[in-house]
Amino acid sequence: MSITASVRRESRESSIRQMALLRQEQSVRKYLDEAQRVLERVSVASVRRVITVLISAYLEDRQIFIMGNGGSAATASHFANDINKAASVDGKKRFRAIALTDNVPLLTALGNDLSYDDIFVEQLKNLYSDGAIVIGISGSGKSENVLKAVRYAKSRGGTTIGFTGADGNQLGDIVDRCIMIPCRRVAQVEDAHLILEHAICRILREEVPLL
Repeated sequence: MSITASVRRESRESSIRQMALLRQEQSVRKYLDEAQRVLERVSVASVRRVITVLISAYLEDRQIFIMGNGGSAATASHFANDINKAASVDGKKRFRAIALTDNVPLLTALGNDLSYDDIFVEQLKNLYSDGAIVIGISGSGKSENVLKAVRYAKSRGGTTIGFTGADGNQLGDIVDRCIMIPCRRVAQVEDAHLILEHAICRILREEVPLL
């Protein structure tokens, strides 16, 4: 290959790399802009109502259960972690939160021996105590295992909370409190759920010393 051809090839490859970097940067900025617009449309009042329920749970020593599937399962585990740790204040009593997504052997036993629809409700039958708070996270609002557990909690007199997306009416219509993300894109609904979980736990930590 001649020196001229080599220089041309390197120039072309450099141009392709630069175009790829520019394209990726634009895609990232577009995603972040879309996520920001979604968050700006969230009902702050709905978040405040959930915080009020969780503060009541704290004051009354009530158990909190959290569940979800897929990315929402990860958010459920993250939420329980943050309520138990990030919302804790030295010298004050603690929140009592359990993610029903964390016991993998039990989840697989229930799913295999009974039904995937039963993996959360069967755990509640073991762990539920009067007045518990049950939080279901489902972007679609249609996850039957979440709906089934929420119905069980309501039948026992529990307080239920839903985190959903724009099409989440099935869950939203049966819970006592609901945070609905006005978006149909799964990834950005899950982003917003996690951001709001962080916001809620930060506010709980700020409020606990004042209780």
